Amino acid sequence: MQTEKRRTQADRRAETRAQLIAAARALFAERGFADTGTPEIAAAAGLTRGALYHHFADKTALFAAVVEQEHAAVAAGIEAAGGAMPSDPVAALLAGSEAFFAAMRDAGRRRILLIDAPAVLGRTTLDEIDARHGLETLVCGLRDAMDAGVIRRLPVLPLAQLFGALFDRAALAEPDQQPEFQTAVAAMLDGLRT
Repeated sequence: MQTEKRRTQADRRAETRAQLIAAARALFAERGFADTGTPEIAAAAGLTRGALYHHFADKTALFAAVVEQEHAAVAAGIEAAGGAMPSDPVAALLAGSEAFFAAMRDAGRRRILLIDAPAVLGRTTLDEIDARHGLETLVCGLRDAMDAGVIRRLPVLPLAQLFGALFDRAALAEPDQQPEFQTAVAAMLDGLRT
């Protein structure tokens, strides 16, 4: 007879939190922040509103957790793509940009990160989340390329912020325009070569 491993209180909390974030992500992606209520999120998670408010102060705090998770997922994909090409830092940056565009093909993710997040969380909070994930990945990639001497040395943080804004704008383009934006981004990155 096998003994079932006992779940700790921390395990149950983490599971409940994950259920709430997953349910909220699906609803925010489909309907947007404004058209999603906490009763719907709790119901979709199979939990009570009390459970939701035990883990999150309000809908905005839950949305911030969704945004944080989405940023982390996009950054992980970028890092994986860029890490596959360590010998050429510019090729790694280009692979990372392609991974970003692939991740942002998800219309719900675009809605959450590029439309609702700036309006709901404000630029300062969104910049703080981005600094922990996507911006940090871009800063590291650009710094690696500068340190390798393959792109011009420029102030890395402003350059990363400008490329971040460029990527976000490109991700908002209509799907049939995406290849043109990707070509322009690649040309700009390639234009930094020494």
